[in-house]
Amino acid sequence: MNDNLSHILISFAILVSLLTVGGLLIWLERRLLALWQDRYGPNRVGPFGLMQIAADMIKIFFKEDWTPPFSDKAVFIIAPAIIVTVTLLSFAIVPFAPGIQVMDMNVGILFFLGMSSLGVYSVALAGWASGSKYSLLGGLRSSAQMLSYEVFMGLALMGVVMLSGSFSLNRIVEAQKHGWFIIPQFIGFVLFLIAGVAETHRLPFDLPEAESELVAGYFTEYSGIRFALFFMAEYISMMVVSLLVSIMFLGGWMPLQILPHTLGHIGLIAFINKVLAAIPPMIWLLGKLYFFIFFYMWLRATLPRYRYDQLMTLSWKFLLPLSLGTLLVAAGMKQMGWL
Repeated sequence: MNDNLSHILISFAILVSLLTVGGLLIWLERRLLALWQDRYGPNRVGPFGLMQIAADMIKIFFKEDWTPPFSDKAVFIIAPAIIVTVTLLSFAIVPFAPGIQVMDMNVGILFFLGMSSLGVYSVALAGWASGSKYSLLGGLRSSAQMLSYEVFMGLALMGVVMLSGSFSLNRIVEAQKHGWFIIPQFIGFVLFLIAGVAETHRLPFDLPEAESELVAGYFTEYSGIRFALFFMAEYISMMVVSLLVSIMFLGGWMPLQILPHTLGHIGLIAFINKVLAAIPPMIWLLGKLYFFIFFYMWLRATLPRYRYDQLMTLSWKFLLPLSLGTLLVAAGMKQMGWL
């Protein structure tokens, strides 16, 4: 009974935290983009413009929740709920610290990839059910993009699975006690990061919602709370991918260990490692999470959008062969005992 109660409390705390942080990320991105582009961001409503989030949410909640008369109403209504549900379910297998996790699954990576695949249904159904050519093209683009990049997203993780010997995220974190997997699996890390950006439809891979071509893509006809669900799902997906990158390649909640050959004095190394180990595990994971979220936002402020043919060429002609080659090399090195 106590275990069930603790799981319920952890689930509730994670859910509330996700929705709160998701809203704050919108404010953070607008502030950072304003800083990088040398302009004002939200700075009028509340201290540092923080109440702008509340003002935007009140506006969205009270806007007319319009359903186009030419749409398939049942599918149109259910599509936003699908992507929010599968995105939130992905957090069920994320270990935030020892003992702070909704459930530890021995197939955690497969569960994450499965939830990621189900997100395709939401955008495809939203594009088709809207009855708009812009939405339909956005849905088709999104389906092709997500299916293409999911292929080598899974392949990029297989090297980590070979090194740890498990699909469980907890065991993968524990296997990095003496060294993060980013060093032997650096190419896999880069591939997974690129695939994660494409999966979340962020620049430079935001082709499904290209404003200059498709108005807003698959959610062109959405307004009010249903539009807010799509918008929130994007930021929650950013957190999921950032957490997975941190867990798979950067040790999750494990602290950074400075190796003896990097510094000359052994006593100084031991002291620094002791200080780093004293930082709470969740602080380590959250620090890595926000680093990658910052990276997401920096990409948006820096890079132009790909053309759609360039996007598909990059996936099938370059990244997929590279991920297969990396997997073969990792398997060979593991078999020969080099990893």
